[in-house]
Amino acid sequence: MPAHPRRIVLLALIAALPAVVIALLLLWTGDHPSRVGWTGTFLIVLGLLFGLLNLHERVVRPLQTLSNMLAALREGDYSLRARGASAADDSLGLAYLEANSLAETLRGQRLGALEATALLRTVMSEIDAAVFAFDADLSLRLVNRAGERLLDQPPERLLGRSASQLGLAECLSGSTPRLLERGQLTEGRWELRRSDFRQDGRVHQLLVLTDLSRTLQAEEREAWRRLIRVLSHEINNSLAPIRSLAGSLRTILERTPARGEDHDDLVQGLGIIGQRAESLGRFMAAYARLAKLPRPVLRPVALGDLVRRVARLETRLAVAVTPGPERTIQADGDQLEQLLINLVRNAVDATLETGGGVRVTWRDADEGVELVVEDDGPGLADTANLFVPFFTTKPGGSGIGLALSRQIAQEHGGTLTLGNKEGGTGCSARLWLPLSMDSVMPAV
Repeated sequence: MPAHPRRIVLLALIAALPAVVIALLLLWTGDHPSRVGWTGTFLIVLGLLFGLLNLHERVVRPLQTLSNMLAALREGDYSLRARGASAADDSLGLAYLEANSLAETLRGQRLGALEATALLRTVMSEIDAAVFAFDADLSLRLVNRAGERLLDQPPERLLGRSASQLGLAECLSGSTPRLLERGQLTEGRWELRRSDFRQDGRVHQLLVLTDLSRTLQAEEREAWRRLIRVLSHEINNSLAPIRSLAGSLRTILERTPARGEDHDDLVQGLGIIGQRAESLGRFMAAYARLAKLPRPVLRPVALGDLVRRVARLETRLAVAVTPGPERTIQADGDQLEQLLINLVRNAVDATLETGGGVRVTWRDADEGVELVVEDDGPGLADTANLFVPFFTTKPGGSGIGLALSRQIAQEHGGTLTLGNKEGGTGCSARLWLPLSMDSVMPAV
């Protein structure tokens, strides 16, 4: 018997012993037959034992119930409840009631903590910013999905490694916030923010890297849209009367009798003015497409069929298609087809200068699909201005194709990059698109 119940029973025995002794003395000293004495003694002892056993049961059971509930709470099991809980004038019932209330409160807190943790994990995994948590020894303890994509490694190979091994040691020192320029971490511009937090009493560092490229590109695209709208309005307002007057004057001069070389030069000059006005009008109309590109209308698009159809449209050179996994993406088929036509046309233009071929393939990449267009042309001499409107390296080019293509890719939640091939001449265009745009923020 445990110490506390034994003490309770002993105290009860001591309290009952005087009454038992007096009862036995009266029973055996009185003028009673021995049979009555033995019967009375048996009943008195039996009653005493029954009372002590019942007292032991009433003391031990409630304590065991409370002990089991506390053990379950310590183990995280909040489902146990004590019966007999009451707010009446009953100390044991009140204790049961408080224990049940404590279990319910802890259950609610635990559920809230689990829901908050699940929400935090969902937010961490879905945000575009790369989040890293380092302990006091500068070892990585937490990384989200964007951080995995940035370092291009699975989490099991990242966790536990030091910041220097991950190439992030410089990010844990210096001023914050600050910008990381191209080449310090990866392509593009990144904003670095860093703060401290405590876990288990130890100081940890939270590192947040935000890719500013998409935001800057969206702002740049919107600036070009506004500029193009202004230029189109002003230039078209000037070109319309110029074309009209040039045509009218040329008609008048053609009707008048010839007056020598001056007359012919004047007619020819007015003709050139009219032609250049028409050419400039077509030029501005092409750029106006950037400002008027509609939002994509998403429908299921079979990527393989789309690539093969675009390859057949090119008649100047046979385009080799290396099939990848058959995937269906949510996209605007017309816009995506125009994007691929631009990439294939540029690749064929470059290849026709040097000879060689053009190859198109696609593969799964980072919860999406990556389409690659390679050519054997001379390569790119200037990659910094490829996507800038009005910039072109081709004679007679408008500088609209690649700018429009990147805008289409971004409107679909994807990316478009161009660069020279490694280990050979030629260019490689890489288009990444998500399989579904449900989890992709729309472009601004």
